[in-house]
Amino acid sequence: MKQFFSFWFFLAIFSLQVFCSEALQEATSPGDIIIGGLFPIHESVDDKGLCNRFSVARLAQSLMMVRAIEEINQSGELGNITLGYHVVDSCGDITTALRNTLPFMKINDREQRLTPPVMAVIGDYYSEISVAVTRQLNLEKIPEISYGSTSGLLSDKTRFPSFLRTVPEDDHQAQAIIEILNDHNWNWVGLVATDGEYGRYAVERLQHHAAHHDICFAYIKFLPEFLVDNNLKVSINEAVKSITENTNVSVIVSFTKPNHMMYIFDNVLKHHKGRNKVWIASDTWSQSIDVLDTTRWNLKDVGTIFGITLKSGNTSSFQQFLRNLDKRPDLYKNNSFLSDFLNGTVSGSNAFDTKINQLINMIYPYAVFSIDLAIKAIAETVKDLCINQKCDIATLQPEKFRDALKTANFYLDGKKYSFDKHCNLNSGYDIILWQYNSPTTLDMNYEIGHYDIEREEMTFIKSEINSLYHQTKKVSSRCSTCYPGEWKVRKAGQPVCCYECKKCPVNYYSAHKDASLCLACENTTHYSFEGSQNCTMKRIDYLEWDDVYHIVLLVFAALGVLLTLVVAIIYIARWNTPVVRSSVGPIAILLLLSLLSTFGSVVLFGGQPKDWQCQARQVLFGLSFTLAVSCILVKSFKIILAFEFDPVTRDLLAKLYKPYLIIPLCMAGQVLICTVWLAYRPPVLKQDSKSFVKLLLLKCDENLFPAFGAMLAYIGFLAIICFILAFKGRKLPECYNDAKFITFSMLIYIITWIIFGPVYVNVTGKYNSAIEMAVILISAYSILFCLFFTKCYVILFKQEENTEKVFRNTVTKFSMGKDKNLDKNYPSGIQNPALSMESLSNPEPWDPVTERRESMNSIAKPFFQPPILDKQPPLLQDEEQ
Repeated sequence: MKQFFSFWFFLAIFSLQVFCSEALQEATSPGDIIIGGLFPIHESVDDKGLCNRFSVARLAQSLMMVRAIEEINQSGELGNITLGYHVVDSCGDITTALRNTLPFMKINDREQRLTPPVMAVIGDYYSEISVAVTRQLNLEKIPEISYGSTSGLLSDKTRFPSFLRTVPEDDHQAQAIIEILNDHNWNWVGLVATDGEYGRYAVERLQHHAAHHDICFAYIKFLPEFLVDNNLKVSINEAVKSITENTNVSVIVSFTKPNHMMYIFDNVLKHHKGRNKVWIASDTWSQSIDVLDTTRWNLKDVGTIFGITLKSGNTSSFQQFLRNLDKRPDLYKNNSFLSDFLNGTVSGSNAFDTKINQLINMIYPYAVFSIDLAIKAIAETVKDLCINQKCDIATLQPEKFRDALKTANFYLDGKKYSFDKHCNLNSGYDIILWQYNSPTTLDMNYEIGHYDIEREEMTFIKSEINSLYHQTKKVSSRCSTCYPGEWKVRKAGQPVCCYECKKCPVNYYSAHKDASLCLACENTTHYSFEGSQNCTMKRIDYLEWDDVYHIVLLVFAALGVLLTLVVAIIYIARWNTPVVRSSVGPIAILLLLSLLSTFGSVVLFGGQPKDWQCQARQVLFGLSFTLAVSCILVKSFKIILAFEFDPVTRDLLAKLYKPYLIIPLCMAGQVLICTVWLAYRPPVLKQDSKSFVKLLLLKCDENLFPAFGAMLAYIGFLAIICFILAFKGRKLPECYNDAKFITFSMLIYIITWIIFGPVYVNVTGKYNSAIEMAVILISAYSILFCLFFTKCYVILFKQEENTEKVFRNTVTKFSMGKDKNLDKNYPSGIQNPALSMESLSNPEPWDPVTERRESMNSIAKPFFQPPILDKQPPLLQDEEQ
């Protein structure tokens, strides 16, 4: 069956050869081993199948093969073995290529010429042609070494066992293009390709790698492979329409043939929207100057052209070879391509030099490198088979030559090369940028970077980076762009490159374009507003010493301390006066000390808080004010006791009145509360980052709020008792009017702290402490003003009322009024003789009266007698005494 299909295949090929009317052009040279050459010296065929579009560059490439073979022969490295060549034209057409490569095969040698067989073929450049030709050559196991066919399909050794190449496959080129797109942040690009093996595979690999980098294609356009295709013009117009209508697509990747690109440029540059684009050219046209008609357009109209080229070689020796062609007429005697070119339309004495210069100007450095490697590989294989071993060239079979070629190690410029398992040579890529050498000459060999296949890494030449980004930094090619402060939100049913942009929420930020997520700020120390590009450090805030409100409160606290000291001095200076003695002097001094401590505790509520300060300020205030209220409680108790006329009640109160115990017991309750608070969960410094966006508030956290409430409630409880006792004694004699002022001061305290509760809980910020400071000052000042300032006023400005006589008269009047009321209720007589007229006039009272007089004198006598009080006379002692 296999022989049957082979027969019909060759019959078809034979028919092509027989019925072709065009004479076969070729270049030949004899040798012991013949190497075939297949080059697209003409780049297309017309509708009659005739080759057209002569390419000087491809002619130069065929001469690169000739020059490489001659160097091998002249070097003598193969001994007596010489290499010959047979070069034909593929015309960029599969049918023509198949027909013209038939002479390379023995089965086609109908005349049984005694010429050596072709052992290997160099070419073709285009992948589509190589796919067809290698299948044909594989019938006789003839290896084909391409210097430009990069389609990945040819890496399949099951389907193409006789195909080798000195260039990498297009999968690597696709990766290099992705690196360029990534480097410039382009993710919404257009794609144009030739509809053939090369173009289809390149597009498939590019899409594969693009998907891993969130790169999308706004459009993909395929152009018919053959220029004679009737649909070519329609396809060109559709591609041009896509390029001009997608205004947000500034970058186009092209895997087309040079002729296709020529048509595209001629049409797209007619439209203003088709200009100033970035073109990424594949290796097929990246160095083809013919694609741009410089008589109509210039590079500024096109924009920027990146080129992916195969690894470049040294062209100096080849240039010298071309310049010496006039000395070797025999060289082009059997080369119809070169002969026709040199005998072309150019005339004049310098016609030959002009032609040579045209060839030199069309040298592609990558072709020099790739073709030289192919010839070196063949020469090394010949050496391995016939120099290092003995072989009969006449009987050497292409299959054996092919197998040896796949494993050969060969050298170029001192570097070792070999084919990989897919018979590819991964030499890498050069990245070029089109620019002008002169106002009229384009340079398509200007290297700006390299792509290393093994490391999969793009490296730009440092000295050329500025030149590169000068042209590309302002180019944007994106479906959507989210700026710093925004993040991407995918649209349902849309490509990953198209998305909505939303602002980052409060306390989140994005510092780069197209952020997938907004990053959270460190909320404790930083903040950000909606749509922020970065986080801002929060300003540390607390009630600072130079704050106006703080200064005012400190001034009032200092004034309170000063006034308290002044009152204490006045009291000590007038210690033996009735006013001071009626105020229970020692208790008054203790009360002043507690007020002094209360005013002092205010200082601890300001400034930068610390743990010890947070704990000390509440405890100091709580104990100080508890002591103050305890002293007031004792004063209220004593006044009520002195003026109580109900004997039963009075006796009960007398038993309860123990100043030495009342004050410590009251203090003990508060000490217990504070101790439990400090031991269990004491107040601590807290950094409040949530109350204010821009501020990091340093404040004292009470930590155990029930304990704080218990401390205040305990003081309030004592204050209410004082209020009740004082309210009961509000109608006492004018000289004993402490009860009225105690009532008023306790009322102020209770109202103030009732208001303080909800305000303190709901107010946040640094002035939270200021509120408590103000309430403390109000409470302290209410006691200082009500209980002491009135007395100081009498001591300093009403000295005539600060006498025992005035006090006695006041008490007498009060007692007489009380006696009348009591006689009605108590027929047996006055139950509190200490306040009766008789007790005031009788110098030597009888025992019961004396007993009650002592009780009355206890109003003036302190409950303890420091040395300063030893001289105090009893306030209500008879005048005779």
